[in-house]
Amino acid sequence: MAAIRNLLTLARKELAGLLRDRFMLFFVLYAFTGMIYLQATGISHELRNASIAIVDEDQSPLALRFRSAFRAPDFQAPALIGKGEVDRAMADARYTFVLDVPPDFQADLLAGRGAELQILVDATAMMQAGIGAAQIQSVLSDEVTRFLARDKTTIVPDAVSAQLRFAFNQTLETTRFTGLMAILFNVTMLSVLLTGAAVIREREHGTLEHLLVMPVRPLEIMGAKVLANGLVVLGMTALSLALIIRWALGIHLAGSLPLFMAGTAVYLFFTTALGIFLATVARSMPQLGLLFILIVLPLNLLSGGNTPLESMPIWLQRIMQFSPATQFVAFAQAILYRGADITLVWRHFAAVAGMGALFFCLSLWRFRRHLAAAR
Repeated sequence: MAAIRNLLTLARKELAGLLRDRFMLFFVLYAFTGMIYLQATGISHELRNASIAIVDEDQSPLALRFRSAFRAPDFQAPALIGKGEVDRAMADARYTFVLDVPPDFQADLLAGRGAELQILVDATAMMQAGIGAAQIQSVLSDEVTRFLARDKTTIVPDAVSAQLRFAFNQTLETTRFTGLMAILFNVTMLSVLLTGAAVIREREHGTLEHLLVMPVRPLEIMGAKVLANGLVVLGMTALSLALIIRWALGIHLAGSLPLFMAGTAVYLFFTTALGIFLATVARSMPQLGLLFILIVLPLNLLSGGNTPLESMPIWLQRIMQFSPATQFVAFAQAILYRGADITLVWRHFAAVAGMGALFFCLSLWRFRRHLAAAR
């Protein structure tokens, strides 16, 4: 009971210290509110308002159909330009796409001769270029098919007809993915920074020496920092899911929130211990920031939240399986996107708990050495 009482008292001290640190408090609030909203809405992977021009050398009814086929919000109203304006317009980046309809295109198509369209793409706009080129081909193919069907021209059916059915994100909205991934990344970032800053703040303010003369053990000091900062991050995660994801962005969460919060609590056991470990290595906040860039950012970037693990080299995929961040992203996506229950994610939970316990012991050993050196 004395150890629990000491733990709770030290945890209250940590929370009081965070409340007095106005900058850190503002940063935590902003990271789980405004930053989440901006990341979810500021970057779009869909085609939106793309600029397109048409060089109409055919002046046929089919070419006129192409002009009305590109509609908002995917495309701007197509601009008509001459053949001689294409190079200059592309060099000036006035248009991302230019569709060139050659002379006698409709006549060649109806006669069964090889009819070709040229699409020029400004690939410096990489995201729009990749998505837009495929979408333009689909639009043109649909228009040609409808035109030939209306003209009663014989249409040779495709040998294979693919029927696409999108699961878990039927509208293909970027916001649904980026908003939730931003929360996962901020959980890692804030939990490491808060606990690391708490240790360094104790050392800079001279209160670490006060703790050393009190009847408390290193495990109780470290446990209080893990508990207090973990509760702050866990509470802000729940607030962000309710206030930003569900209310402000209107995103439906498929799975169980209590299950996700339980998994996040297990994961915070690792990240808070990592923050304390880095704080025992760093001598100041700038050094902690540098270590954060070297260690935590790669963990986030390679966890599978930005790029699927399958897109990485095989050797890197195998290494990242030993990262709790990778397991965290895996079970978070399974729960929140696909509605998975505990029978599907318990292996990820166990992996995070096991690796978190090992790293907690390592951090405790390092923290004890740090306190012994400060005596």
